[in-house]
Amino acid sequence: MRGRPFRPSALVAVFVLVGAVLGFGAPASAGAGPVRIMPLGDSITGSPGCWRALLWNELRDAGHTAIDFVGTLGPQGCSVPYDGDNEGHGGALVTNVAAQNQLPGWLAATEPDVVLMHFGTNDVWSARPTATVLDAYSTLVRQMRAQNPDMTVLVAQIIPMDPARSCADCGNRVRELNAAIPGWAAGISTARSPVVVVDQWTGFDTGADTYDGVHPSASGDAKIAANWFAALDGVLGG
Repeated sequence: MRGRPFRPSALVAVFVLVGAVLGFGAPASAGAGPVRIMPLGDSITGSPGCWRALLWNELRDAGHTAIDFVGTLGPQGCSVPYDGDNEGHGGALVTNVAAQNQLPGWLAATEPDVVLMHFGTNDVWSARPTATVLDAYSTLVRQMRAQNPDMTVLVAQIIPMDPARSCADCGNRVRELNAAIPGWAAGISTARSPVVVVDQWTGFDTGADTYDGVHPSASGDAKIAANWFAALDGVLGG
């Protein structure tokens, strides 16, 4: 059963830029129950999204034991014990999820306090304009706040793409989207429900850290997990 809402104390609009974590609040108060964390996105999050397994164990090793990964989807392997619940839908476009009103049902079923959102790779592949992707992000944040006014949203500047000849313009489209995300986040973040930008772009090498120019390899999973950990450790009071 869900406890009192997770609310970082004295949080203002804060951002994680180039991997730096600035000014996060304290963890949920004692007795409030575990902090419910939803990994949200596409195949990079869920198919199998083994960065989630690494992140789960890094958080636990750091003393964050009052956590619960949530989602309507279950684990897909990854060879280590971890809480595999997630909302990583392979092939999903964030613009479609917003337009089809899919997120409210997932939120109602899982009641997260924190969302980790790495979303937009398939939109970039499909040449959805950056402004359209950001509008979809805004729709999802409004839906999150309707479910939980104290939601903390960690939004990734997504990992780079270089899928050889199949999407020659994808790399530039990712750069354009990532450049726009901090300004979008600044405009929608509130003290009660902060939107935190997590840089998953810097230092990520598609040659070394993906197996196909898009999806993370083991080294890519490790980098993604480390960046999420830096942000979550602050949110949870590390």
